[in-house]
Amino acid sequence: MKSVFLRLASSGIKKNKKLYIPYIISCIGSVMMYYIVTFLSESPAIKQMSGGTNLSLVLGIGKFVIVIFSLLFLFYTNSFLNRRRNKEFGLYNILGMDKKGICRVICWESLIVTLISIGAGLLAGIAFSKLAELCLLYLCKAQASYSFAIPPKTIYYTVTLYAVVFIALFIKSVIQVLRSDPLDLMKSESAGEKPPKANWVFAILGVLLLGGAYYLSITTESPLTALIVFFIAVIMVIIGTYMLFMAGSVALCKILQKSKKYYYKKNHFVSVSSMAYRMKRNGAGLASICILSTMVLVMVASTASLYFGANDCIKARYPQENQVSLHLYDVDNIKEEKASKYRSEFEKVFDKYSVKPQNVKEYGYASIMGLLSDKKLDPDSQGKANSALSFKDLRGLYFMDETTYNRNTGKNVKLNKGEAMVYTIRCQYDKGTIGMNDAQFNIVGALDTYPVLSDAQVAVTPSIMVVIHSMDELKPLQGLIDYNGDPMLTIRWYYGYDLKGSDKVAASVFDDILDSLDNINELKQADGGYSYTSDCLAKSRNDFYYTFGGFFFIGGLFSIMFIFAMAMIIYYKQMSEGFEDMKRFEIMQNIGMTKQDIKKSINSQTLTVFFAPLILAGIHFCCAFPPIWKLLQLFNLQNLTLVIIVSAIAFVIFGLIYMAIYKATARAYFSLVSKKE
Repeated sequence: MKSVFLRLASSGIKKNKKLYIPYIISCIGSVMMYYIVTFLSESPAIKQMSGGTNLSLVLGIGKFVIVIFSLLFLFYTNSFLNRRRNKEFGLYNILGMDKKGICRVICWESLIVTLISIGAGLLAGIAFSKLAELCLLYLCKAQASYSFAIPPKTIYYTVTLYAVVFIALFIKSVIQVLRSDPLDLMKSESAGEKPPKANWVFAILGVLLLGGAYYLSITTESPLTALIVFFIAVIMVIIGTYMLFMAGSVALCKILQKSKKYYYKKNHFVSVSSMAYRMKRNGAGLASICILSTMVLVMVASTASLYFGANDCIKARYPQENQVSLHLYDVDNIKEEKASKYRSEFEKVFDKYSVKPQNVKEYGYASIMGLLSDKKLDPDSQGKANSALSFKDLRGLYFMDETTYNRNTGKNVKLNKGEAMVYTIRCQYDKGTIGMNDAQFNIVGALDTYPVLSDAQVAVTPSIMVVIHSMDELKPLQGLIDYNGDPMLTIRWYYGYDLKGSDKVAASVFDDILDSLDNINELKQADGGYSYTSDCLAKSRNDFYYTFGGFFFIGGLFSIMFIFAMAMIIYYKQMSEGFEDMKRFEIMQNIGMTKQDIKKSINSQTLTVFFAPLILAGIHFCCAFPPIWKLLQLFNLQNLTLVIIVSAIAFVIFGLIYMAIYKATARAYFSLVSKKE
């Protein structure tokens, strides 16, 4: 008997190869993708890179995303497969095979698919894993390793995971058979033939949700708020898209059917009437296609912009190639008499290496964080900014005296005590005064330039640069502490410079400068001590390329996966509808419809429905562009023209891929419905 069930299983796969081959390819692709990402996350060549640990962590997160997506995608495509096979299983049951026998057929089918999928997926993964590693190392501008290995642990993880996935798919199919009677199975392919009613409430609600999401995306100003609002808007867009396609598409069909000039044409009649019968299921599939399309556009545009704009990000992040920022606890410690002693120790290091620093920037400044209220900025002494609702009101204030400002900009600003001039970054400030508590200043003008402060440049909060007469005016703020008991006013002395020569020499000079800080008695004796932060482009340049290259690689990998999933959804949607439309088109051919008329009907359906997801995805992406741009600015990407060009190219390329996918699946649909079976 075992051979009978095995024969039925293998013949069932062969007879339904139009459904099984794409499904098996999907399974092989999922296994291959998981193996490759797992291989990369454990690759010694990547972990040994500077910053490779962070890249391995990103790949580990990507591995988790692939697992979740594989589960959703394979269960989704498996449902199409079961829908077609249920009629065959119902026939087996009517002819005398009990449900236990049907389950044995399903078991053999599942075993065949599992062995092919895992075996071929592993072989493909092993074959392409080294190529993927070389591509990743190339994108990261890292040195390639040409040694090849097949990690047993990676094979074990892949086989175990997907064995569990296929067992779960088998259990789902068995439960479906056990819960159904033969007649239900025979009719399952035609289920859902009752046309749904137009749900105007859900259609309008979907439009309102999308409109609300678009409004949030377009009107959000703060990059920090954009980070929160973006995820809220994404949820609203997903729900709104499903409502619009599932309810709005039904309403659209009803409107088209009422238009006699449009509906009563042979190239529109069949497509619109058949869509009206299945639109609820169609709507879900079209919404999924639209969401996947939007995800691809967002990922490709953002990661490609970061990768190709890496040099711009580096220039913005490093106004000077080497930067040291001393953290002090009294404004007296950043005055010239103290600063000259810090500087002299650095100059000793330059003399030791016989190098001359260029583009030197040196200044003392102070910063404090506050919440913007109706009348003033209040210090966050109670940690009120921890509330997500307060993020939009959070501002960073950076103070510098007029002498330091004039020396670093070549300007000639003159201020009296209690006066200030301001310069804003990523925000606007139109109030007449600025400051906190007993350190309030009257704003007498706006600045057109400002020395670039590295911590303000990378801060996620909007910043206000303030020039005042003397740093002594900030002493009333030195006693403020936050809810953790730490001083709220941060006082720093910054020294930045460029250095000609090799990265190796620049790194050595920089390391000696950091060591020289221990020789400065004024720092050791300063009230509260000191600490420092430092950045050296020669030592950090590779980290930027590794990070942005890794993002680009992961974004490309996920985009391929999502495009493939979208192609499978379109294909199975076409095929499932093709099986359902065969009888309708056969009847229409019997009364005179030609194959040319069938092609026109299919084209009508294409124009009516299948390009709607692409168009709406384009609208989603355009409305998501403002928060995407603000989030990219957090990575110090300031080249808006580059981001627009990359986004436009991404949309054009994706549109061409989308059209190619549809043409390929439409041919399969046409070959199915044009036959008289």
